Amino acid sequence: MSFNEQELKEHCLKIIQDSRIKNKIVILYEGLIPPKVEGRRSPQLYKQMEQMPDANFYNACVPTWWKQYRPVFFNCGDRNDVLNTFFGLLDLHNTDNNQSFLSPDKIFAIVDLDIQLANIKKDYKFQNTDDIFYSIYDETKINETDLNHHRIWITGLIHKEAYFLKPDIQEVFDNQYTPIYKENTVNLENIYLDMVNDMTNDADLQIHWSRVIKRISHLSSFDGMEIDKFQYSWQEEYQNNQNLHYKNKLINAVLMLVKSKEYWKQILPDDNWTHSESKFREQLSLEIGKFYSKQDCIVENHIPFFFKTLYKLIEE
Repeated sequence: MSFNEQELKEHCLKIIQDSRIKNKIVILYEGLIPPKVEGRRSPQLYKQMEQMPDANFYNACVPTWWKQYRPVFFNCGDRNDVLNTFFGLLDLHNTDNNQSFLSPDKIFAIVDLDIQLANIKKDYKFQNTDDIFYSIYDETKINETDLNHHRIWITGLIHKEAYFLKPDIQEVFDNQYTPIYKENTVNLENIYLDMVNDMTNDADLQIHWSRVIKRISHLSSFDGMEIDKFQYSWQEEYQNNQNLHYKNKLINAVLMLVKSKEYWKQILPDDNWTHSESKFREQLSLEIGKFYSKQDCIVENHIPFFFKTLYKLIEE
């Protein structure tokens, strides 16, 4: 449920008056906001935000070499809430910067690509999230030159959770807690096959298919295909092609098109786990974040490259 006008203002005030952000990079992203206590969210609740699962993940992704002046992260609700918070903070700072610890040139937002696009309602150089996506990414790589002009970033895969399912993450699943998917040890290939098998059951994807399929126009063999034809052709190419590089391109295509959150939620602990399922996924996402923190900061690796770009701000 999105913020109303008063809740948005209160949320922005809590962030802008937080002394932790002084001279720091501020990153806003999608994630649960601490519940109100006695009708309000205290500054202490906002400080606890960095221990919440979404913040934990992004914190864990910060490259291991980034030791000082690390970013400050804030959960901001859904995608529209994140965008509204981004502009709300800038408006508040410009209205009364005497009570603001914000450095307006150091605020960034990360939101999911998702299936439906979100319009950018304020005076911003891009009109919607799709426009930003096509500017930031060149096929599956970050367009380094254009990224420097963006303050609102879009995930290159459909959701943040899609980064939990990339082929390289198999090694994390193999080494952590023996995670289970549909009563078997996690094999990511099985998840990709399920994602494709389930595509035509997603009404949202079907409605927006003609726009969404353009995201993978670099794979010319699928250009303009209807969803059921894509489903069949993808399965055929994936099963018959032994070229690992091309198979990874096919996997990336699925992770750009098919909702990933529900598949992530189906990854469960084995019988030896003594805590909740949500705690299990929280711990697992932390390990995935640590994996990304050690990756090379190259244009193929979206999350590490984002942080490399941010780090340049504290070097200036």
